[in-house]
Amino acid sequence: MAEKKQRIVVKVGTSSLILPNGQTNLRAIDRLAFTLATLNHQGYEMVLVSSGAMGVGLASQGLRERPKPIAKQQALAAIGQTELMRIYSQRFLDYQTQVGQLLLTRDVLHFPVSRQHVLNTISTLLDDGVVPIINENDPVSVDELDHHTTFSDNDELSALVATRIGADLLIVLSDIDAFYDKDPHKYPDAQPIRRVEELTPELKAAASGSSTRFGTGGMVTKLHAAATTMEHHQQMVLCSGADPRIIFKVVKGEAVGTRFGK
Repeated sequence: MAEKKQRIVVKVGTSSLILPNGQTNLRAIDRLAFTLATLNHQGYEMVLVSSGAMGVGLASQGLRERPKPIAKQQALAAIGQTELMRIYSQRFLDYQTQVGQLLLTRDVLHFPVSRQHVLNTISTLLDDGVVPIINENDPVSVDELDHHTTFSDNDELSALVATRIGADLLIVLSDIDAFYDKDPHKYPDAQPIRRVEELTPELKAAASGSSTRFGTGGMVTKLHAAATTMEHHQQMVLCSGADPRIIFKVVKGEAVGTRFGK
């Protein structure tokens, strides 16, 4: 009987993919592709949940700030997603690994029939050694629609994907290297918490909003993602996305970032 392969979902935020000057962080993407391709070759089943469509769209159009009209934001996301996938496909192929794209809305994962189609697709891609790259379908998902199409951000999406596909681990790469007892951007004496087995009211109160102009999430959404995985008796590791090769350390079980779950 064949040994079950370990299944890992990696979520990368916009802050890890876009440089402070607004340009696409090609080195980070290359290191991310190298890391996931290497693990894929070693027999792990790797799934990538990637933000960044809006950030890459802004960079490709030479813009520094998001336009206010929703339609223009959607257009930028459509442009950026195409460019982002081109870069991912190119970089992964450099390491002899194919990728496949899935763009999802909340409806798709909540309706049983469409959810099963998505799960079947992911399963088939993994069986074929292909790395699924998942993002929210931004040109379709808007807050103004009456039905619920949007995820609060890709932290939530990654947790839903991880629980739906029965992942062994969710790794969230962020612009912060761990979960702290208070905001380290404001308080120099903030201390990292390396292991969280229960999300207490005190821990939730320590969370704060997004610290970058590109991303939409913050520590609150990461705690929500952790809560989702913990409810399904799974683990999540929050760590720095500055160098995606840190994933190797996480997979080895080294004490980096914050590990949520028992």
